[in-house]
Amino acid sequence: MNTARHSARGIALVLLAAMLWGTTGTAQSMAPAQLSPYWVGALRLVIASGFFALLAWGAPARTGHWPWARVLLAGGCIAAYNLSFFAGVRQSGVALGTAIAIGSGPIWAGLLQTWQQRRLPPLLWWLGTLVSVAGGAAMALGQGGGLHLSGLGVGLCLLAGLSYAVYTLANKHLVLALGPARANLAVFAGAALLSVPWAWALGGALQAGAGAWGVVLFLGLVSTGVSYLLFSSGLRHVSGATGVTLALGEPVTAFVLAVWVVGEPQLALAWLGLGAVLAGLLLVVWAELRAQTPVH
Repeated sequence: MNTARHSARGIALVLLAAMLWGTTGTAQSMAPAQLSPYWVGALRLVIASGFFALLAWGAPARTGHWPWARVLLAGGCIAAYNLSFFAGVRQSGVALGTAIAIGSGPIWAGLLQTWQQRRLPPLLWWLGTLVSVAGGAAMALGQGGGLHLSGLGVGLCLLAGLSYAVYTLANKHLVLALGPARANLAVFAGAALLSVPWAWALGGALQAGAGAWGVVLFLGLVSTGVSYLLFSSGLRHVSGATGVTLALGEPVTAFVLAVWVVGEPQLALAWLGLGAVLAGLLLVVWAELRAQTPVH
């Protein structure tokens, strides 16, 4: 029962992280038009790295060697996710690109975890994941975004989903070895070092006024720093594949904010998708708790 209680805590932490990720789109829409989205992605990684450096400064030291191969892998995946997601969405449109990138992540994670552990996740987990992914696609398509089927765009969005899945599975091991603060510091510092030169090359020189820095600070500290700290802490108690699926709480939060804050109208398909995502997430939570509850 104690294991199930820890699993419930991990589920709650990951869902809270996903809710914070869901604020990203609304916050980014408030940034000045002259601030390149490439720089938004790079700067929030830099700010998040500073946040994790402060946390790691006061964290107790851990003995043993650093798993640098996993650190480099996770940092490279975060950088690849940022770049491939933006480029894929630009090629395929917001609706289709978001549906493919976010929806493919849990499928990739389930397949990768099956390959690592040589066993499939429970059928209930697969059912909940597929229902959530289908609901996420319906939410994205029901928001009225344009559809531009592009082989390159689809490939980039699939790469974004794969990058996020690999990052999550690698990060789970890093958190257990280094603790959340040091693991995130290593990963995000590496990702920031990779992203800043790309932002300069793709977005030109940085143009950010006072208003832009307020948005970037929120994105870096809250929707990246605090959220990934919660996510990493939650991964200590749930499987990596479950963590990726629970991250579908992000489009749910973004949907609610788009309706209540921005005032965007939504089609009936989007509301049906919202219900499917919530139903699927409940199935995934049930599967995770069943897997962690000892059988007497």
